[in-house]
Amino acid sequence: MQRRYIFFDIDGTLKAGGYDNAYIPESTIKALELLRAKGHFLAIATGRSEAMAREYKEQLGFENMVSDGGYGVTINGELLGIKPLDKALIVDLIDECERYGMPWALQVDNSDTRLAPDSRFEEFTHDIYMKTRVVEGLDPRNFDTLYKAYAACYAPEEQRLETLKRLPWCRFLDEYIFVEPADKAHGVRRVLDHFGACYKDAIVFGDGINDLSMFVDEWTKVAMGNACDELKAVADMVTTDVDKDGIWNACKALGLF
Repeated sequence: MQRRYIFFDIDGTLKAGGYDNAYIPESTIKALELLRAKGHFLAIATGRSEAMAREYKEQLGFENMVSDGGYGVTINGELLGIKPLDKALIVDLIDECERYGMPWALQVDNSDTRLAPDSRFEEFTHDIYMKTRVVEGLDPRNFDTLYKAYAACYAPEEQRLETLKRLPWCRFLDEYIFVEPADKAHGVRRVLDHFGACYKDAIVFGDGINDLSMFVDEWTKVAMGNACDELKAVADMVTTDVDKDGIWNACKALGLF
């Protein structure tokens, strides 16, 4: 069987149930086992930081991963590095948040914890996605690397932030926006180039708006049944929902096992 290079988003693709009741469907676990048995190359492709995706990577037996929205790459279990966001732009963004009184937070390292200058971000969002630690006097200018930023506001308040026009960002939750890398295709290409693989042999699975960045014509694109309409519109295949054997059904339809 021809070896394929298969990349899976986590939330809404490998993982069902949302943040509160997260689980990996049994059919997905069995599909991954069969794909490995057939000799296919498997990798995660997520917007999550490497540190926050590591649990799923290890739980599901992945050795390779595109993390941080395409800016982080792990090969054979080794993190090769994470490219930070443009520091000057993040500084400008935080200055805007301050002017408009928007609570904000930063991710300055590869961890499960973001930093905030006060308690307002947590009080506004009541977020459980990751930990938030208050650091008095927090200033983005004091850090060499800035990986992600967060601004707490309801839509469409973020439109007041002019700097967002020059930064990648997405809204996954009602209470705040994520300012983070959004070029998963960049990370997928880095992995494929590392192994000398043909781009046409790659298959990507996704569901969210941030997966649009890896739904390019260079390879096969599979959208989950629960995917956003924008992703389904450019997909080569739309499978069933993540919790309705979506991964399994797509792999069978593609003749991967």
